Amino acid sequence: MIAMNHDRDDELSGGVIVLEHLTGPSRGTVTWLGGTSLNVSLRQDRFLDVSHAGTSEPHEALIARLRRVGDSYEIVASDENPIWVNGARTTSQVLKQQDVIEFGEAGPICRYRIFQGREPARKLVTNLLRDGVVYLRVSRRPIGDRLVRATLEFFRGLALETTVLFRVGTVIAMAVIIALIYQQYRLSALLEQRIEAGASRIESFSGALTRTRNEAITPADLRALRTEVGSRLSSAADRLAVLEQRSAATARVIAASVPSIAFLQGAYGFQEVSTGRMLRHVLDDEGRPLISPVGQPLLALEGEGPVASRQFTGTGFAVGDGGVLVTSRHLAQPWEDDANVPAMASMGLVPVLTKFIAYAPGRDEPDTLELLRTSDNADLALLRRKDATESMVGLSLAVEPPAPGAEVIVMGYPTGLKSLLAQAGDAFIEALQTAGGINFWGVAERLAKSGHIVPLASRGIVSQTTSATIVYDAETTVGGSGGPVLDVDGNVVAVNTAILPEFGGSNLGVPAAKVRSLLEKADLN
Repeated sequence: MIAMNHDRDDELSGGVIVLEHLTGPSRGTVTWLGGTSLNVSLRQDRFLDVSHAGTSEPHEALIARLRRVGDSYEIVASDENPIWVNGARTTSQVLKQQDVIEFGEAGPICRYRIFQGREPARKLVTNLLRDGVVYLRVSRRPIGDRLVRATLEFFRGLALETTVLFRVGTVIAMAVIIALIYQQYRLSALLEQRIEAGASRIESFSGALTRTRNEAITPADLRALRTEVGSRLSSAADRLAVLEQRSAATARVIAASVPSIAFLQGAYGFQEVSTGRMLRHVLDDEGRPLISPVGQPLLALEGEGPVASRQFTGTGFAVGDGGVLVTSRHLAQPWEDDANVPAMASMGLVPVLTKFIAYAPGRDEPDTLELLRTSDNADLALLRRKDATESMVGLSLAVEPPAPGAEVIVMGYPTGLKSLLAQAGDAFIEALQTAGGINFWGVAERLAKSGHIVPLASRGIVSQTTSATIVYDAETTVGGSGGPVLDVDGNVVAVNTAILPEFGGSNLGVPAAKVRSLLEKADLN
């Protein structure tokens, strides 16, 4: 084993001298040196034996001798046994503070140190780092092995050779760091989830905008309409003529009701509650909206493009003195069935109408609309025409609901702009193609100025009447919501609200009694 020499008389005047074992089975320990002459033997198990030269015969594994020279020792290699000091092979050399000695080809590496006290102090981190650097510099092992061993020895030294206070502090610091890393990981994961959720929500709304864009009027639609227009009824006059052949009374009801039925056109977007910022299109350097790889527009609150808005059309009709329009609640609040709304709300975004107007038949300019009241138990809403310069004739509400089997007339704007264009005829569509500027708002404006805002009418039979719903089979489709359902006397018996295509084309209407109740609550009756 290692000879530990503690004779105070043998201590050198320069302080206590030790061999500090950096590698080998004794690494992390020290061998105290004392006396004038010492034998250093290397056993087969790579342990160093250090003994006084005068007290025993040299061991058969003698590898070096240490001889006192002033306040230090001189190391002398034994016979042909190799000794390296600071990485250089030597046969004899006076040792200095911090010299690194490698005993033999397979022997351990030690550092020669002088301490002023009786016991060497615990190592500092700088000492451990210096040990690693020294080992990397003087060892003759492959660089990979040196790096691995130096790293392992550094951490072993931190655990075993530093002060207890340092080790406790290190453990606490590592625990704090690990906790901070974990917390940061959780925060990053949560933020990433929110970002992904936000992105998916915005992408969902973006997809809805894409669908709206796909439903908008395109040049291809105009070409198709021009092809079809010759084979279908293309004007309100044609439809009225056909209806007159079937019933003069029905024709009179339709003609009298047309001026009271408005074409509704609107759009809504999402606004940040805290700042009032609107969700907008993101533009490229040339001012063009950016499109994602899946073909959807890129949207952001920081976008500098136009507000991202979803467009819609519908029908409304005047009541009373004509300043108030009745329509469906899902038109006045078109985001009711939008699956994006709850997701957007979690991001602090709420839906708001960006534009809501009404075109009355025969009028060139639209009226701006504002919401007065919605029903809590029916698909009904009341709208006011703001700053309207011309009044509309109000329709009368029926006192009694229609009986099953009664004939009704449904009026409105099913399919929105496309049906209006079909009614406008081939010449108008051709002029629109030539002029260009085909967009949601522009097409409606041109139709109004040309006198082509005219509702469609269809007849049907009532199949069921309840206090909540009236069911009838008149032809209508999307866009006809909010239109009046009239009896043969021209009174409103219901408000068209939903289609049941899977049930023989049946449609649902909200009874006129509920319209009257809503008007009373709004003090408008």
